[in-house]
Amino acid sequence: MQINYGQHLSIEQLQDQYLNQTKVTKATPVTTKDGKTFQEILNQKTWQDTSEVKFSKHAANRLADRNIELTNDQLERLNEGANKAGEKGIKDSLVIVDQFAFIVNIPNKTVVTAMDQTETQENIFTNIDGAVIN
Repeated sequence: MQINYGQHLSIEQLQDQYLNQTKVTKATPVTTKDGKTFQEILNQKTWQDTSEVKFSKHAANRLADRNIELTNDQLERLNEGANKAGEKGIKDSLVIVDQFAFIVNIPNKTVVTAMDQTETQENIFTNIDGAVIN
């Protein structure tokens, strides 16, 4: 297509100039040999921090009110579940350990609420973007 500046363009020239432009498409993520994307690797490296989850005041009160005592194994599995959620880029996760359900804010590594199986009878959890059953 040749455009002569200083002259009027024909309808065909305008159509060709504006309608036949190449469109930029979103690139397909590059993956490693084991199928992980850069984002997944970055999340995994970020979550290799060994710090454990904290319990918000609300969650600590819920545990006390409901007489929920976690064993070391259950606490370790809760931490593993939070780490797995972090590796996948989840922000607010449901983590299920045995008969207990925890809502964990992953960026802050904070358990915001906790409940046991008797309180999850409706099986409805809101304001989460992922779940880990550990």
